[in-house]
Parts: sequence; C-alpha cells; structure tokens
Amino acid sequence: MQVEYADLSLLGGREENQDRAAVAVAEHAVLLVVVDGMGGHADGARAAETSIELLLEAFWNTPQPLFDPLGFLHLGLGKAHEGVVRLGLSLPLDKRPRATCAVCLVQHGSAYFAHVGDSRIYWLRQGSVVTRTRDHSHVELLLREGLITPEQAHNHPMRNYVDSCLGGDQMLPDMTLSERRILQQGDVIMVCSDGVWGGLHDEDIAASLADDDRPLSELLTALSHHAVKVGGPMADNASAAALRFRG
Repeated sequence: MQVEYADLSLLGGREENQDRAAVAVAEHAVLLVVVDGMGGHADGARAAETSIELLLEAFWNTPQPLFDPLGFLHLGLGKAHEGVVRLGLSLPLDKRPRATCAVCLVQHGSAYFAHVGDSRIYWLRQGSVVTRTRDHSHVELLLREGLITPEQAHNHPMRNYVDSCLGGDQMLPDMTLSERRILQQGDVIMVCSDGVWGGLHDEDIAASLADDDRPLSELLTALSHHAVKVGGPMADNASAAALRFRG
C-alpha cells in the first residue's frame, strides 16, 4: 500500500495543548488518530495521552492486515474509554478527565471510520467532501432534523457541547463506526479536532487539501495554521492526521 501521510498538533491561543495526533504506518495497514482532551475537565491532556497510547498499542499488537477492522476500532475505543475512566475514579463525576476521539484504519485500499464526540473524519476527493463524520452533539442533532441551517450550526452558541466522550461515566459511550469505504487513488483522509474544523466550512477544508502536487504535510500545516488564525486570540488547540492514498 502506497500512502503519503502527515500529522501535527498546534497550541493555538491556549496555555496547554490537550490534543494528541498520530499516524501509525505498518506494511499492510495505517492508523490515523486524533484525541482532544476536554479542557473543561481535569487532566484533559492526560486523557488524550492515555487514549492515543492505548489505541496505538492495540494497533501494533494486532496482526495486520486486520481480520475484523470494525471490531478492532470498537474494542480499541472501548479500551481507551476504560483507560480514561480509570484516571478519574477518585474524582467527582463532573471533574473526571474526558476526551473526544476520531480514528481511521486504512488497509486493502479501504478506510474504516470510528469516532466519539466532535473530533471528525473527512474523506476528500478532488477538492470535494465525499463524506464526513457527524458529531455527537446537540447542534448536529438540530442540523440533521432540519431545525437549523448549516450556517446557523456554524455559529450556534452550543456548538462546543458534546453528547458523548471517552472517560467520565463508566458506561461505554455512544460511538459511530462506518461501513467499509473504498478509496480511489488521490483520495485524502483527514482526522482532526474541532480546533481545525470549528471556524471553517467543509468546502474550505476540502479545497485546502486538494493540491496533489504539493506535499500533504505542507497543505495540512497551512490548513491548521489558518484554522488557528480564524479562531483568533483564544483559538483552540488544532490537531490533525492525514493520509493521501496513492494506490
């Protein structure tokens, strides 16, 4: 499998970076992961670090190509959730570490998505969005029900509130797993925290990663810095991991 990949995590206007991003590349499979520690809860950075360590450990300890990609993603997010829950068992429920997460597995020319919360996965082709994940949030629910427009969602006062996350309550969180996505040569997959997509429109994101003649790392860096600039002085951490499928 031939791929080009990149990842980065920017501080933005915050005092601490509570995001983590990584790409794990094996001979027959690639894992993209972004975890966003929730800043309103204690030790968001530890929640992100624990989650990404457990997901990467699971990937490297599983024979590849993976026999059951969706089962792997479901179990991996479950282990990450349990790990973050353990961090906060001695704390009151509202003070426990939490995180959102997006993870994509690519193998055999196909991609498999899983996410919890509002960390997103974008599947891009020739400057357009083929599809993206839908946030576990009240605003996303309003959008799906047709009660608000995309522009209203973009500026909604509750746009940063999520309905599901890793950590906190011991019960397994709601997570969304995709069916198999068959990739074409030149397709780009990006997983990112809300610090990247929050101030931008999906069309802008797709256009930013469309230039096949420039290194993906250069495009991803420019997109993320633009997201931080749009976010202003209090811009969130902006983190992403991306892959361009070469065949």
